[in-house]
Amino acid sequence: MTTKHEQLLESYLSTLSETERKNIATINVDHFCADEFNANECAKLVNEGKKRATCSLKVGYEKENAPLPKQSDLTIVLDWSQNPVCIIKTHKVETKPFKEIDAEFAAMEGEGDGSFKWWQREHAHFFSEYAKEISVSFNEDSEIVLEYFEKVYPIE
Repeated sequence: MTTKHEQLLESYLSTLSETERKNIATINVDHFCADEFNANECAKLVNEGKKRATCSLKVGYEKENAPLPKQSDLTIVLDWSQNPVCIIKTHKVETKPFKEIDAEFAAMEGEGDGSFKWWQREHAHFFSEYAKEISVSFNEDSEIVLEYFEKVYPIE
């Protein structure tokens, strides 16, 4: 965590009660996506309140021996250059097969043209490519981790 990240976090934490601070599960520092354009676009959409959810291939967590996101996690959202943009708080996490993800969730992701068709096509492509990178297969039955969040800081 850089000084800029710490400053943003401390500014946010100073607005919370001691009890609220104790209820924070984990503090993450990360950007969305695996490329500069999409990382910056997603950070912008989150900051504007248009992106309120994200998803990932569950097997990726298993392959990387990483914990799944949890309710009450905080994330300092970064742009591609590692600049802090805002802070989000996870309020719900669930796992579903890709084929069971609905248009409501896709709309909460706030990406692309906003259509469910666009979301399905782009995410199927992304997950297929990622699955190849980690030597697994992806299909419509693959488990996807759905993370719902809200921007908590800064509030404009």
